[in-house]
Amino acid sequence: MEVKIKSIHFDATEKLNQFINKKTDKLIKHHEEISLVEVTLKVVKPETAMNKEASIKLALPQREDLFASKVADTFEEAVDLCCDALKRQLEKLKKDK
Repeated sequence: MEVKIKSIHFDATEKLNQFINKKTDKLIKHHEEISLVEVTLKVVKPETAMNKEASIKLALPQREDLFASKVADTFEEAVDLCCDALKRQLEKLKKDK
């Protein structure tokens, strides 16, 4: 599984990159066929709270891609919320098989 992290208009820290890799690695437990994880991070309206947006797209072979986007106070929290949403989507996929 390949993980691509894009941070728009800022440089993500190594600690943030490691956190994202750790969180996305757990998604493979829910679906072994995930080939690519694309994470996009951006700051929305920098003056306000709840301004960190994370979007995660999962590429699955022979299926539509799964996508989640969340806004939170920190990028870690937003990534966490996205991963939770994607886990639910993956579990639903397994049930629908």
